[in-house]
Amino acid sequence: MNRLAKLLSAAALSLLALPVFAVGPEPVWTLEGFAQPESAVYAKQQDLIYVSNINGEGTAKDGNGFISRVSPDGKMIKRVWLKGLNAPKGLAYNNGFLYIADIDELVVVDTGNSRVTARYKAAGAKFLNDVAVDTGGRVYVSDMATNTLWRLSGSSFAVMLASPKLEGPNGLLVEGGKLIVGSWGVMTGNGFETSEMGYLQSVDRTTAALEARFAPIPFANLDGIVSDGKGGYIASDWLHGNVYKISATGETNLWLLLEQGAADIGLGPNKRLLVPMMLNNELRAYTID
Repeated sequence: MNRLAKLLSAAALSLLALPVFAVGPEPVWTLEGFAQPESAVYAKQQDLIYVSNINGEGTAKDGNGFISRVSPDGKMIKRVWLKGLNAPKGLAYNNGFLYIADIDELVVVDTGNSRVTARYKAAGAKFLNDVAVDTGGRVYVSDMATNTLWRLSGSSFAVMLASPKLEGPNGLLVEGGKLIVGSWGVMTGNGFETSEMGYLQSVDRTTAALEARFAPIPFANLDGIVSDGKGGYIASDWLHGNVYKISATGETNLWLLLEQGAADIGLGPNKRLLVPMMLNNELRAYTID
């Protein structure tokens, strides 16, 4: 090996020895003890957090899934508050009821008595994922695997929009008359692999018209999405562990660099971002600046 090669080799080894610094703030708190936590939602009326636990394969109807209750300061209230689910993912809370996406059905739970009050089957659904609810009580559910958005209105649970242009719809956020959709990307059919990463889109909640890309450049395999309180958004990338801030005009900036498995984020009290770390079996809270 000549002198230049030796120098380059030494430089490479020194770079490998350097510590890797995380991007973004440290968590305010971290709570362990979950079983593949996928979604976290804050119930303001009850001042507590609900967390879904897949506890098995994401498409397995094994009855292993459950919901946990957590305090806003990161203490486990009850690890298995509701059991008997399959692979619960997205959660939404409204007026005392918890809405749960569970593979191919929307499960409704009365949080006052901890009982399931309804189960709405989504015929043909394969991977119901995120859930959002509007001020009128209508509930929206994404199916990433079939490029479909479902809507519960009254007792009718039906397809709102089915289109390949949704490109793996995952995260949902109600914003005025729009439904903001974070897409996973163009699925190749090989697991969760994509030929093109995802972005943000907007769907008119009245006409179900899919509008032009909101964040036009594909940048992530998006999972959860919340409002940043400033007209923009915060979105998580499950596959790469990134959490992004996205402006109202679609400008995207990396805010948190985490491990793979940053799942369906939620908003807690005191400007806290709730991040379920599915592969770490943790729930973390970060202060939003």
